[in-house]
Amino acid sequence: MKRVVITGVGLLTSLGENKDKSWKAILEGKTGVGYIDNFDSSDFGVRIGAQVKGFMPDEYIEKKEMKKLGRFSQYAIAASKMALADANYVITDENACDIGVMVSSGIGGLEVFEQQYDILLEKGPKRVSPFTVPAMIANMSSGNVGIYTGAKGPNKTIVTACACGTHSIGDSFEMIKNGKIKAMIAGGSEAAISRLGLAGFAALKALTTSYNENPEISSRPFTANRDGFVMGEGAGVLILEELEQAKARGAKIYAEIIGYGETGDAYHLTAPASGEKGGAARAMRMALEQANVEPSKIDYINAHGTSTPLNDILETQAIKYVFGDHAYKMGISSTKGATGHCLGAAGGIEGVILALSVDEGIMPPTINYDTPDPECDLDYVPNVARQKEIEYAMSNSFGFGGQNAVIIMKKYRG
Repeated sequence: MKRVVITGVGLLTSLGENKDKSWKAILEGKTGVGYIDNFDSSDFGVRIGAQVKGFMPDEYIEKKEMKKLGRFSQYAIAASKMALADANYVITDENACDIGVMVSSGIGGLEVFEQQYDILLEKGPKRVSPFTVPAMIANMSSGNVGIYTGAKGPNKTIVTACACGTHSIGDSFEMIKNGKIKAMIAGGSEAAISRLGLAGFAALKALTTSYNENPEISSRPFTANRDGFVMGEGAGVLILEELEQAKARGAKIYAEIIGYGETGDAYHLTAPASGEKGGAARAMRMALEQANVEPSKIDYINAHGTSTPLNDILETQAIKYVFGDHAYKMGISSTKGATGHCLGAAGGIEGVILALSVDEGIMPPTINYDTPDPECDLDYVPNVARQKEIEYAMSNSFGFGGQNAVIIMKKYRG
């Protein structure tokens, strides 16, 4: 079996248009949540979101190509190019088949669907853009990354809602570990803050409605007064590489991936399964078993932590089931207070955050943590980042449909 390491990261969030800006803001306890301004949300019950700001797509894509691409594809291309540059990984004719792509999206080009459907109704079918379908379908996050980077290895998109970014990292890890490919561009991208996206999640009663007048404190994972998540958008992409190739290139290594767990709840459309045998707990155990790491060795968990009443309680319970007394001794944080819940991009963004945490020895904070919930009684690294050597770390992602994904990283020590 091959060892798999992370040699490059790309990050695009509401906090900044690159890794350095986003990471700095996360560590400083800032949030990217604010009022939605890319459409009129005045008649919506929810008017806030974590929108990407300051993104200049023409830095990564020719202007004439923009009409062919949904925003989620634009974000995926940008974050992938950032990650490749960070890894100093140059794709050539000679090595193009040695690197694949798995940058996933849970929803795809929702705003394209809306815009073109409006045109269909108002102007008729002949005015609908010929680029509608390829701009909209979710697999084009990976398809376009391949086209715009030249990566010719395996190319696919996983659609498992909010778990797909972590599934993409985990499946890419397995492919490299088993010798199928030498490197992968892996992560997630999403741009679903649109009229239909906002209305749909609001109708589900999944979004917070209590903080429209105070958006900066609206996403508040694990607190007693949380009442729903805040929609976010962006992309997080990692370059995963077989260790010997990375060493031969002289690449910087952020962390090593050593474990991956994936399960299904077979329970409910939107609610996670509870109990010791629920899918979240089983996925964490599976990742620990593959990594051959005792639960007591985990120093930090980047939790799914959506800021919804049910998820945060059930994730806390699952962590307690898996880790026992050690659950109270490790740091656990949700960075969704800073980024919002980026849906299909969440696992990719949080995978980048986990790699940076392990590399730099710092736990990002759970911001807006002001009212502890008695049912969420673990150490959530409240409000202030914590400097601590991290040997082993875990990231959790859980999606609608009961689809769960967990990865474990460790400090690379040669």
